[in-house]
Amino acid sequence: MTSAASARPFTATTGVDNNGDGLNNDRPVINGVVIGLVTKAGHSDMFMLEMMGGISAGLLDLGYELLVLEGRLADPAWSRGYVESGRADGFIALSSSCTPNEIDGLVESGVPFVLWGAASPKNEFSAVTGDSLAGGRLATAHLLEIGRRNLAFIGGPTYAREIGERLEGFREAHREAGVEPDPAAIVHTPWSDAERTAANAVRELLGQMPDLDGVVASSDRFAIGVMDGLRAAGKRVPEDVAVVGYDDTAIAAFTNPPLTTIRQDAPLAGRLLARTLVQRLETGVVTTVSIPAELVVRESA
Repeated sequence: MTSAASARPFTATTGVDNNGDGLNNDRPVINGVVIGLVTKAGHSDMFMLEMMGGISAGLLDLGYELLVLEGRLADPAWSRGYVESGRADGFIALSSSCTPNEIDGLVESGVPFVLWGAASPKNEFSAVTGDSLAGGRLATAHLLEIGRRNLAFIGGPTYAREIGERLEGFREAHREAGVEPDPAAIVHTPWSDAERTAANAVRELLGQMPDLDGVVASSDRFAIGVMDGLRAAGKRVPEDVAVVGYDDTAIAAFTNPPLTTIRQDAPLAGRLLARTLVQRLETGVVTTVSIPAELVVRESA
């Protein structure tokens, strides 16, 4: 998911598409500047929607408006075209819906952008991140502290840097407890259709690990799928298998049972993304901001 900032002038009259680009160009915009959110089919979820609300509110405070569009980030010419045509000044990208090639495409394009989820190892772009390493460690340590020993890590593609950091936190907590995680208990799944793929993954895993008693899921959606898969296999949550999610989206408190999870403040992250992009546009300064991870204990673990 990505955002772009536009400096094209607007008027508030007929609401027609004057530029032939499929956009309503006749609507009031503060300072005539727009941030466009680029989405991908299959990558929207509650966390992204909550973050989008924060982005929109943050941009409004800074005199910008939000626009939603779909883009081709792997092609540097696409993002450069938005900037050079005056339709965009910069982009906000969410690493969970960007492949490494797409992030590389943004870097190669030379346009200003800020990334949610992973900092640049070479300081090539600004970023706002959650502390995924600490979050993975907190989730796993909680399960170990309540006596669970046969844990699995489920969810997220291998290319996603934040998933790698959560997995490293999972491993670190095991090392600190003197417990060796089972390599077969680490299961990567795609972001799309998260609930179904996680449910299938945990059912398959139970065939290999009948003594499974705890799961760290890399998002709340994966955790919901895991709990569904466990119930379908005749397992009780948390009596037989405890489950911890990630994100603390609004639905987490209303699952059955209510989900223990790692909280990332999505609205705050959205506001920080907006502020960081505007700072990058105005000053050229590349910055990285991290928000803390917090364990929220409910009934699933």
